[in-house]
Amino acid sequence: MTQTAYNSDEMVYRPRGGLAGRVQKQLTRRLGVTPLKINLDRPIVTFTFDDFPRSALELGAVRLKTRGWRATYFVSGGLAGVTNHHGELFDPQDLLNLKAEGHEIACHGFSHLDASRLHVEAVAADAARNRAYLKAAGLDDAPTSYAFAYGEATPQAKKRLLETYSSLRGVQPGINRGVADRGLLKSVPLDGGDDGLKRAVAAIKDAARNPGWLIFYGHDIQYQPSEWGCTPEFLDVVLHAVEHSGAQVMTQSDALAAIEARA
Repeated sequence: MTQTAYNSDEMVYRPRGGLAGRVQKQLTRRLGVTPLKINLDRPIVTFTFDDFPRSALELGAVRLKTRGWRATYFVSGGLAGVTNHHGELFDPQDLLNLKAEGHEIACHGFSHLDASRLHVEAVAADAARNRAYLKAAGLDDAPTSYAFAYGEATPQAKKRLLETYSSLRGVQPGINRGVADRGLLKSVPLDGGDDGLKRAVAAIKDAARNPGWLIFYGHDIQYQPSEWGCTPEFLDVVLHAVEHSGAQVMTQSDALAAIEARA
């Protein structure tokens, strides 16, 4: 199997685990940090969707729109038109439709690669290929936000990609507050069934008590979701909790701009 083979249930790529994987993650979190000072008196919530399945548009974007909110959609151009464990993924017209609705179209790397296993220039080249794909799809504005596929990165990749993007998101659980790493922003998953829903709601309450930047990341939204997805009811509960928390909801790029303006 290659890292680009991400299009069937039988070929789901899983990053390395064990001691080597834990050490790699700790090094990436501790080294190559680019500080982002966050000083908020009101929490900011950002909804992001990775890869992204069409259900994240059809059942996600619609729910956000009714509240006047917008999300950030991280696109891997190599996955366009694919059907995998998340269901049917986006097509180029979906990108244009989302952009027209005010959502942010962002970069997830063209081939959905594990950056922790690659030379830094290979990661940068894959990101450049994705930017070219987005431009060819009709999106003239270059993306300013990036999310590491699988949340896997290296200190070198963080620094290199920040030459092109304003912020990079990972999957380390938590709320960004105080001094965060602009090159590996923390996030909270929209998955995990009932336990995952409890964690998501708890994060919203945490952000309301001690204002910070809470980034959610999700994948498919289905009545029988994948391991990395959630049901429409799950999302409804999260949206309701955010609505009643007093948080501002912004895309990743807009949230970053608001945080930088306060700093």
